[in-house]
Amino acid sequence: MSHPQPLLRRPGGQAGRVLHITPENAGWTYVGFDLHHLSPGDTVAGGTAGHEVCLVPVTGSIDVEAGGTAFPQLGGRATPFEGKPSAAYVPAGTPWRATARDAVVLAVCSAPGEPGLPPRRIDPATITPEWRGQGSNRRLVHNILPEGEPASSLLVVEVVTPSGHWSSYPPHKHDRDAYPAETLLEETYYHRLHPPQGFAMQRVYTDARDIDEVLLVQDGDCVLVPRGYHPVGAPHGYDLYYLNVMAGPRRAWRFHNDPAHAWILGQTA
Repeated sequence: MSHPQPLLRRPGGQAGRVLHITPENAGWTYVGFDLHHLSPGDTVAGGTAGHEVCLVPVTGSIDVEAGGTAFPQLGGRATPFEGKPSAAYVPAGTPWRATARDAVVLAVCSAPGEPGLPPRRIDPATITPEWRGQGSNRRLVHNILPEGEPASSLLVVEVVTPSGHWSSYPPHKHDRDAYPAETLLEETYYHRLHPPQGFAMQRVYTDARDIDEVLLVQDGDCVLVPRGYHPVGAPHGYDLYYLNVMAGPRRAWRFHNDPAHAWILGQTA
């Protein structure tokens, strides 16, 4: 059956919470994603039992207080296309508050979690830039909350795809709980374009083609990937940034390439 909810979500408004994706309105089980446009002094707060969060200032800087611990001046980028990110991890059941120091775009990434881990700051110095792919498949990856760092179920990563390049390519999927060959991970893609009037294309499709959509992505849009393959293309002249949030029953990223296109990596189908 096709997915019951729309895969393309466009921001609602220019201020406050402009994206609100929950398991209920996404038609899935694990991933939540909120995006806030904040003015200096604005605050966002949360902290519920059973859900951990990763706070990522996509642009601008924030002060975070989580469970009595202060994490001042996180972020500071003018655009997501410059420099490395910073973030804060907050375990399930820990109250938190983020206050904007200037104009801020704040992503609140959430998934089911257990208490016990301490809140922590994720500094740019701890994030090693990673170039993946070759030729027009080359893109820059910043692992914000990878599986090697402690959390219950959240995985968070950002990617910059240069103009004219492809990303999440060759097409791959992670929709089967078949570890170690493949893991089941829901995923959101929050997209930004530079210059912002640009666009990108993302296809989401399954082997059976019960999902097969090509989505025109504009600056600030979010795409849901409940299952299936999900490649992204950035047209000439426009760089593409996206922030991925993934979660599922096992906190590991193991994927399966579309056999029709596996030859691109020198693999056998």
